[in-house]
Amino acid sequence: MEGLWIGVLVILGMVAVGGGIAFFSIRNKLREVSRAAFGTDSLVEGWNRQADELVATPKSVSGMTKIYAPQIQKDFPDFNIEEFKNMAENMLLSALTAISAGDISLLEESTKEVKQQVNIRITNNKQAGIREVYERMKVHQMEITSYVKKQGTCMITFQCAVEYLYYKEKDGALLDGDKMRLTQTKYNIELMYVQNVDLAGEENAKGTTCPNCGAPVTNLGAKFCEYCGLAVTVINIKVWNLHQFYEVKQQKL
Repeated sequence: MEGLWIGVLVILGMVAVGGGIAFFSIRNKLREVSRAAFGTDSLVEGWNRQADELVATPKSVSGMTKIYAPQIQKDFPDFNIEEFKNMAENMLLSALTAISAGDISLLEESTKEVKQQVNIRITNNKQAGIREVYERMKVHQMEITSYVKKQGTCMITFQCAVEYLYYKEKDGALLDGDKMRLTQTKYNIELMYVQNVDLAGEENAKGTTCPNCGAPVTNLGAKFCEYCGLAVTVINIKVWNLHQFYEVKQQKL
């Protein structure tokens, strides 16, 4: 009986030694991979370091200002690009501040279109019991990314790189974002000029959407969305208006 126990102990010892060898072998391999990828022995430390570097690096924007600015100045000699870029930046930051605070009065450089968009976002969050937070916001770069002329309308789209702390929560549970780490993203801000509503038919209105349901507004003079029935702000004629803003989501592979 004593010999049996000695045999069991020997086997367990061999297993323990073999497991220890396997453990140290795997650990060493992981360290080699981590050093090669991140320059550190710890994969966790390496991943966190890489994540910090990503959030500290502003997103690159699709800058076409040098190409489109001369075209815009030719079509609209009095158009002040820097003035509208500043206006677009102030509008975006104040819009996110208003959404975060749930207070539409914080919106600056507002048009009726943007005010409606922000107000619907605030209302939807309140109805769903969601707290959506934007803090420590900073715009790194803003450029013209497109200039489109269609019959009766002109649309300038600014694209900007934005840094902020963003998260969304409900009843204390985190739904999206990160409460501790900044994020880098991009936003498009559309500036619209309508020369003639009668000429701006369905084809030219495809860039205009209902702020409530997202359906296309097929008539720039429409007062109500034909899909959800929400009142739609009538576009001003022969005036540049900040039309809408939206985050440029990165496509997943």
